[in-house]
Amino acid sequence: MSQERTIARRGRATNESRTSDGLRGRTDEDRLEYEANTGLPRWIPITALALSLIGLADATYLTITHFDQSALTCQVNSVVNCIKVTTSPQSEIFGVIPVAIVGLAYFVLMTILNLPPLWKTFDMRVAWARLALVLVGIGMVIYLISVELFSVKAICEYCTGVHVITFLLFVLVLATFPKMSRRSEWHAWYEDGGQSQPG
Repeated sequence: MSQERTIARRGRATNESRTSDGLRGRTDEDRLEYEANTGLPRWIPITALALSLIGLADATYLTITHFDQSALTCQVNSVVNCIKVTTSPQSEIFGVIPVAIVGLAYFVLMTILNLPPLWKTFDMRVAWARLALVLVGIGMVIYLISVELFSVKAICEYCTGVHVITFLLFVLVLATFPKMSRRSEWHAWYEDGGQSQPG
C-alpha cells in the first residue's frame, strides 16, 4: 500500500511539473521556437483596442444624436450633411432599430474582444469571433456607404469615421488571423507533446 502511494505521489508530481513547465523534457531549442511562433507584437492588441475605443466613442455620439439632433454638430454643404443622413429612413433598420445602436453594439463587442488578455489567449474561438465580427462590420460598411452615395446622396462625417475605423479593424484582424491560428497550433504541439512540429 505504501509503495502504491509513493507511485501515485510521483505521478502527481510529474503531472504538476508538466503543467507548470509547459512540457517536461523539451529542449531549449524547442522552447525558443515555441516562443518565436506564439509571440505577438505588442502594437497589435494596443492598436486594436485603441481603434475599438475610438469607434465606441464615435458610435456613442451618433447614438446620442440620433435621439437628440440638437447635439449634432456638423458642417452642411452639397456633399456633407449629417442631419440628412442620420434622419433618413435608411438610418433605421426595418424602420425600428437605429443603425447607430447597431454600430454601438458592434464596437462594444469589438472592445471586449480586443482587450489584451483576449489577444494572448490560445483559444481559437476568440480569434474566430473577432474575424466573424469584422466581416459583418465591413459588410455593413459597404451597405451604408452605398446608401449614403446612391439613396441619401449625402455623407455624414461621423459615420465616415466609423467606416474608416471598421475598415482598419477589418484589415488588422484579417492580417493577423493566420498568426493567431499558428499560435494555437504551436501551443497545442508544445503542451500535448506532439512529435512533428506545426508547418
